[in-house]
Amino acid sequence: MIFTIHQSINIHFLKIGSISNSSVVQIGSTGCIQAQSDVYNTGGYTEAAEPAEPVGEPSIIRLQQPDQ
Repeated sequence: MIFTIHQSINIHFLKIGSISNSSVVQIGSTGCIQAQSDVYNTGGYTEAAEPAEPVGEPSIIRLQQPDQ
């Protein structure tokens, strides 16, 4: 299936609050988004880090039922 899309997009202000490991910003349409993951050893480490240990007690957050 082939689509031809003609668009005109005007962006006057774009604010991105945060970027995470799997962030995607899309303006307009796209035919394909391919995942990319890059890992760099910028510190020159030669061995694995020590295992993380928990700090404090785990928190339990009770969520309210939404109004229906």
